[in-house]
Amino acid sequence: MIEIVEELPTAEVFETYSQIPITYRVASVFRPNFNGKWILEEESIEQPFVKNYDDVDSPLAWANTFDVSKWTIFSAFDGDQRVGGTVLAWNTHGVDMLEGRADLVVMWDLRIHPDYRRQMIGSRLFSNAIGWGTSKGCTELKVETQDINVRACKFYAAMGCELRVVRPDAYPGLPNEIQFLWYRPL
Repeated sequence: MIEIVEELPTAEVFETYSQIPITYRVASVFRPNFNGKWILEEESIEQPFVKNYDDVDSPLAWANTFDVSKWTIFSAFDGDQRVGGTVLAWNTHGVDMLEGRADLVVMWDLRIHPDYRRQMIGSRLFSNAIGWGTSKGCTELKVETQDINVRACKFYAAMGCELRVVRPDAYPGLPNEIQFLWYRPL
């Protein structure tokens, strides 16, 4: 039985949270086309590869980079083993993703251990994020992903998110990745 627990975003929690792998295999990408709204067309790539988000942005740095006092973490446990979680950012000065809005919650991170994927844990964590954001008076949830994370894009669309922003030049160090910003009303 997987239990979901809300935790304070402390250095110790980020340390154990960061041990959940966030790697995935990239075998296809989404090509965005705008026709009144964004439409994503999946395209296979010639040379699949493995992506690890922690190589670019590790949870170990977040508490030192941002004031996380208004953030929260929902963690999924199988007994004593942390198998997934989501980090939510809210009402934090200096976090561009929050757009200066107090009515917006950002799903900063969502990760599920590979052995526990496809067991509805992500859906449960997403549901907790919606409830937490609503309790803070938020009217929208925002989440970022990229064109190379096809599974995440499909998940966010299934959770009722709408792709509103596509930025091909968002990552100067990763010129082959396109930023997708998804929004969901609360």
